[in-house]
Amino acid sequence: MGKRGLCGSKENQDGKIIDLSYGKLSALAVDPIEKKPLAHFYPGSISLSISSIGCNFTCPWCQNYGLSQSKIDDAQTRYMEPEAVVEIAMAQNCTSISYTYNEPLINLNFIEDTAKFAWESDIKNVLVTNGYTHIPSFSQVVEHIDAANVDWKSFNPEFYRKHCNAELDKVLESTQFMHENGVHVEITFLIIPETNDSSEEVRAMASYIVDNLGQDTPLHLSRFFPMYKFQHLPPTPVETLMNAKKIALEEGLHYVFVGNVRGGREEDTVCPNCGTHVVKRRGYNITGWELTEDMRCKKCGTLIPIAGKRERHLTGLW
Repeated sequence: MGKRGLCGSKENQDGKIIDLSYGKLSALAVDPIEKKPLAHFYPGSISLSISSIGCNFTCPWCQNYGLSQSKIDDAQTRYMEPEAVVEIAMAQNCTSISYTYNEPLINLNFIEDTAKFAWESDIKNVLVTNGYTHIPSFSQVVEHIDAANVDWKSFNPEFYRKHCNAELDKVLESTQFMHENGVHVEITFLIIPETNDSSEEVRAMASYIVDNLGQDTPLHLSRFFPMYKFQHLPPTPVETLMNAKKIALEEGLHYVFVGNVRGGREEDTVCPNCGTHVVKRRGYNITGWELTEDMRCKKCGTLIPIAGKRERHLTGLW
């Protein structure tokens, strides 16, 4: 009795599992949707980002370790009802609510309640997640989830067991479950030197995405910088990232982005047919738009599979 799970948010009290973190928010902010990162989901929109405390992974490079590795008893949080979260999103003219910063799926009860209220108010729901969840439980929520960026830590089962205390197969299973249930899915892959940066691993991952999620699934390759317990490693060389992008495109992926690298237009959406940069970005800002109202390339007419319409909530971008 009184024992807690790895994530620290659930406790056994007299034989019942009690959710200690329900409604306890550690952060609340308005972000551009591109920051999640989502490139092909309501571009230019803003999202109300909320988080709690804890994670079901033990990643030694975590940039949000202050939230993910803290305990609910020790962290500074503010209690908020699901209805209140939706009201704030509406007041801020947010298109969506993003469950992010710590691992949202450990707070599935709160997400379920909030997401239902959000849908009733025409607010979308976005997960920024490691994708490690129990499918039968998640199936009760998935119909109210509109988009997800799933952060794949590696494409090596041993890497997941060693660094995350988790199983790769379960992450792949839940990602595919989201895709099959109508969730707009984008993948993030943080390339870490000397750990998950081999060409063979990138090729296997890209091939899996094409075969199981489709070649139009956006892949975000992200640059590692020393953080938390991985400060002994160097930043990812830009050449490694660009080689990974080349490999992913060779395997058939249409939309591959490189993040945390300045310049070079590596976060633009490029038409896979004619090569036109149909959505130009600088950081999280959209600086150019070469798509028709029905999301076709203005030059060649190719349909670019963007979910939702473009929005202009942030000023000075157009």
